[in-house]
Amino acid sequence: MAPWKLPLVVAAIAVPIIAVFLIGGPGVGAAIGGLAAVGIVFLAASQSPRGAIGQASRRDAAQKLLVVVADPLEDPAAVEQVSRAVTGRGSQVMVLAPARIGFLDRWASDVEAARRDAQRRLVLSIAALAAAGIEAEARVGDEDVVQAVEDQLGRFAATDVILVSVDGADSKTATAAAEELRSRLRTGFRWIVTGSADR
Repeated sequence: MAPWKLPLVVAAIAVPIIAVFLIGGPGVGAAIGGLAAVGIVFLAASQSPRGAIGQASRRDAAQKLLVVVADPLEDPAAVEQVSRAVTGRGSQVMVLAPARIGFLDRWASDVEAARRDAQRRLVLSIAALAAAGIEAEARVGDEDVVQAVEDQLGRFAATDVILVSVDGADSKTATAAAEELRSRLRTGFRWIVTGSADR
């Protein structure tokens, strides 16, 4: 936040509360102040940190490639692009599938269907990579693509991250995830849209 914005935020919170104290009295003012405090705490708790993700890649480090499959990696052109991104024999490849949980499933704490779908994407993607001669490990991650990548980088120090999605610029979710990963990752990053050229 820019330094000049903080006094404006404080004034926007304090001035209405003071006005309510003067007009409505201490009881109403205290109630409004309490509501404002609850709102501030809720907003602060719902914000996630937006710092850099991962460690900067060292040039001499062995390649560790994290392939995030928002959709199955089946398109031959996309598999070829991932294959070309693998630079050497010592390269390690990890395929990560975020578990997409629907609103009602989340509400009912039913995540099994989402995990099965993520595992299906992993099986298809791992099989496609194996057919191209690339061995890879597989993991199911958080439903939020960026959070899934951040969590995985804590265990798998990737030097490069590739996001694979089928709908590309037509999907606000994929576009937002790609833009955030591009701006926050300290590793190399590519976005491959299946059936299209990578970005």
